[in-house]
Amino acid sequence: MKELNIGLVGYKFMGKAHSHAYKDVSMFFDVPLRPVMKVICGRDEANVKDAAQKFGWQEYETSWENLVMRNDIDLIDITAPSNVHKDIAIAAAQAGKHILCEKPLALSLSDAREMLNAVEKAGVKHMIGFNYRRAPAVQLIKELIDNGKLGKIYHFRGLYLQDWIIDPNFPLVWRLQKEVAGSGSIGDLGAHLIDIARYLVDEIDDIIGMGETFVKERPIVSEMAGLSGKAAVNAAKAPVNVDDATVALGHFKNGALFVIEATRFAAGHRNGMCFEINGSKGSVRFNLERMNELQYYSSDDEECVQGFRTIQVTEPIHPYMQAWWPAGHIIGYEHTFIHEIYDLVNSIAVNENPEPSFYDGVKCQQVLEAIEESTKQKRWVKIDSI
Repeated sequence: MKELNIGLVGYKFMGKAHSHAYKDVSMFFDVPLRPVMKVICGRDEANVKDAAQKFGWQEYETSWENLVMRNDIDLIDITAPSNVHKDIAIAAAQAGKHILCEKPLALSLSDAREMLNAVEKAGVKHMIGFNYRRAPAVQLIKELIDNGKLGKIYHFRGLYLQDWIIDPNFPLVWRLQKEVAGSGSIGDLGAHLIDIARYLVDEIDDIIGMGETFVKERPIVSEMAGLSGKAAVNAAKAPVNVDDATVALGHFKNGALFVIEATRFAAGHRNGMCFEINGSKGSVRFNLERMNELQYYSSDDEECVQGFRTIQVTEPIHPYMQAWWPAGHIIGYEHTFIHEIYDLVNSIAVNENPEPSFYDGVKCQQVLEAIEESTKQKRWVKIDSI
């Protein structure tokens, strides 16, 4: 079997998720290229060395600049914070490497466009990591919509609710710093809803948004630990310059209505990404915290039995499930990354660009910036073609 040598930038939360996917994809799926976990890269030598040993990487590197220039690397996987996506991706493209980049694609729309131009000019394969597309239930929704089971789509409403920063003494981690993350809840959480909406319904035509930062200052971080961080007792505080919560309304180009809410201040919600789509012939509901289930209503059912039914999306007929366990033996969050890597490897093998691509990253960035502009100016904002 031919091999695909991987260079991974980042070794924390997303780095671990991607490492797990590379390690397991060949065990469960028949892939035309076997991913080789060649080099993992991070700035802290002690920590990245430990990650290389723990995750199963052959080597480690502390310079992404050196990594992208290595002749023995075929694909650069970027899981580092958003403020370095652009530089790494453009350098990797110019070096002729295929690229997988975590979302959001960049800090700004202009940076995202530069990244898209770079990969198209270089002719390399490019993918953005919207892993929730790869939940089997989401793939089934796509099939239902494409086959006309929901009829004409009228509504998409989505929520992404978390609660991990409600404590005002939670430190100012990088995800709460605009210069590193680009935005707050809307870019981190809302980006997933925007991508799912575009994937399942249509392009978004216009938008109006509102947002709020509930905690204006937080303790300065003394040590990072995955998504969280530590601050010294009585640590100095610095301003929070991203949104804690954002709500947006809009129209799709096909006339359907778009409604989303993204917040990190919804007590009791650890990772509550859910959405509902309503059409002329039926509806679907999905909740990531119950990702093996799909709620489906069909108006074609006899009136006496109409109502939402729960479909357990674990049968071999369901997307991706032929590779996993017997029906009813559920899969989890990490499997969406394995599916992502499976599709990426297959696309590279047949010389096709995978989806979602950097183009989808740019389209998502357009909506994110339109929401931010609308929030500042308190008006509707039109979303133009790229």
